[in-house]
Order: sequence, then C-alpha cells, then structure tokens
Amino acid sequence: MLVEKVLGNIADYSIEEKNVDKVFIEWYELDKKLLRKTSEAGEEIGIRLDTHLHDGDVLYEDDNRVLVVDILPCELTTVEVYSMQEMGRLCFELGNRHLSLSIGEHEVSVPYDEPTFAYLEKMGFAPKKQTAKFTHFTVCHAHGHSHGHNHE
Repeated sequence: MLVEKVLGNIADYSIEEKNVDKVFIEWYELDKKLLRKTSEAGEEIGIRLDTHLHDGDVLYEDDNRVLVVDILPCELTTVEVYSMQEMGRLCFELGNRHLSLSIGEHEVSVPYDEPTFAYLEKMGFAPKKQTAKFTHFTVCHAHGHSHGHNHE
C-alpha cells in the first residue's frame, strides 16, 4: 500500500468499532519524505509525503480498520527548569550541541546520550533518564550552520 496523504489524527477521529493497525515509527523518521514500514498487522506500507508525520496520524481508513502512526518510545534526557533564566541557559547549552529538543512548560527533553547527560550534570543541571515518546520537538539541523552574526 502507498500512502500519500494524512487523513487526520486519531485524537479527533471517529474510529467507532474499527480495528486500529499501527505503523511504528522512530521519532527521527517523522520528517522523512519516503518511508517503507510494515504495519503491526504485517502489511507493507510505503509512505510518500510532503509533510511531517505526527503521533496518531491516520494514514488509511476503510470500513474495517484505520492505519495509525505510533511513535516508538526512546530513551530521553529530561531536565526540569524552574525559571526563565534556567530555561534560557539550558536551551543555549543544548542548542550549541545541535540537539533536537522538546520544550515543555517546566522541562526540556532531548534524545539520551551519555556525553550530553554527563555534560548537563557538570553544568549544574539535574538531568533524568527516562523512556517516553519524543514528540513536539524542534529539530536542529547542524549542516549549513555557522556561529557568525549575519542572520539574513
């Protein structure tokens, strides 16, 4: 099956008594234009989109089932922040490491790696390692990036 558009999101979709067939996707695959996956029920799925995927996106629907994107949980480093100053300092440090990050009201999460975890501890933060879905994140594209001051 080839999927070329997202029909909606399961959060505001009426699935009634249909079977939900999941397509498991890693967080870093969500912005890929072409994907080949096998659904939970074993169907080969080709995905060709001009947009980013999101957790719960409905890729297909018929009378019996819906095909839904399910982001796989991964290891994350999460840091709770208690002030705007702390949030700014943390995001500056993570941004300089060119990491994709998710910013919440009182916490910031990045995909886990030991050097970053240790660096955050050294910088005085209290990182926690957890396994969860990495959603609502900003991707840092390091290529073509410079630290110059010409922001045209």
